[in-house]
Amino acid sequence: MNHDAYENSYIADILNSVKTIAVVGASANEVRPSYFVMKYLLAKGYTVIPVNPGQAGKEILGQMTYARLSEVPVPIDMVDIFRASEAVPAIVDEVLGLEPLPKVIWMQLTVHHDEAAARAGAAGIKVVMNRCPKIEYARLAGEIGWNGVNSGVLSSKKPVMRSGFQSLGVRRQ
Repeated sequence: MNHDAYENSYIADILNSVKTIAVVGASANEVRPSYFVMKYLLAKGYTVIPVNPGQAGKEILGQMTYARLSEVPVPIDMVDIFRASEAVPAIVDEVLGLEPLPKVIWMQLTVHHDEAAARAGAAGIKVVMNRCPKIEYARLAGEIGWNGVNSGVLSSKKPVMRSGFQSLGVRRQ
């Protein structure tokens, strides 16, 4: 698989099929990218489980944090990796030891490891590298356009939003 470019349908199928996401490298620091990605995914209705040995036993965004993927008490659909590329092989080893296997391993922006991706793919796990699920969800749902980005229309007026849960959902395109 070419991990330099993904079809919109590949990303959309992943985002539409997963429900439970473990975030490896989750941070309790609200200015860290992993924190606001977790917050966004929770707001979109996903179950998000933080994995961080330094925060184990504590809550991040109201979710119990675990030290290792193997300690998560529910099946995981997707593992979102917020760690350096060098850490990926060990994380993939841990993923391959899970039962049942997650459907997806997602590596965040700048995170890329071809050999680990090949091992995961050989086990039947879909892989995404160097992408952010928050950005991809917003792009495929049309939310980025709401802010005047990539819409061809720039306006100082904010869109009128209804109260409650807001989502157009991910489009396959």
